[in-house]
Amino acid sequence: MNKQEQKEFFQQIIEQHKGILFKVARVYCHDEHDRDDLMQEMMIQIWQSVPRYKEQFKISTWLYRISLNVAISFYRKNTTRANRFTVLNEQTSDLYNEEKVETEQQLDLLEQFISELRELDKALILMYLEDKSHHEMAEILGLSVSNIGTKIGRIKDKLKTKFSQ
Repeated sequence: MNKQEQKEFFQQIIEQHKGILFKVARVYCHDEHDRDDLMQEMMIQIWQSVPRYKEQFKISTWLYRISLNVAISFYRKNTTRANRFTVLNEQTSDLYNEEKVETEQQLDLLEQFISELRELDKALILMYLEDKSHHEMAEILGLSVSNIGTKIGRIKDKLKTKFSQ
């Protein structure tokens, strides 16, 4: 692939799959500036990896693998920072009726509980919420399919326990 083809390929996959990057960044960084930095790091790694992309892999799988590896490394580098949480739709919560406010509060709690998980568990629950198959998750993370199922079950139990407290 020449440089122009690499550039076009990069632009195409980023445009088509930018949601993956945004979701990963949101799960691993709650501060807007950190998310921007993480997004930039993921884009750099994707750009550098374009020449090594093999068509035998789905682009989404390849992007998840890169973005999760970058996010986990980024998260580890920044573990000394204080945990910060952003409230979803804080400015518009007054506009919702009581039922919707409760739903927002539950989403905030879910986001908080997910942020407290270990790096691998965050990656798993993110892909689970994206309806990725166990096979795809195993391929992305380099784990066995049965291990994926076991870990997801444990994560779900952990989240249920936190919600019930």
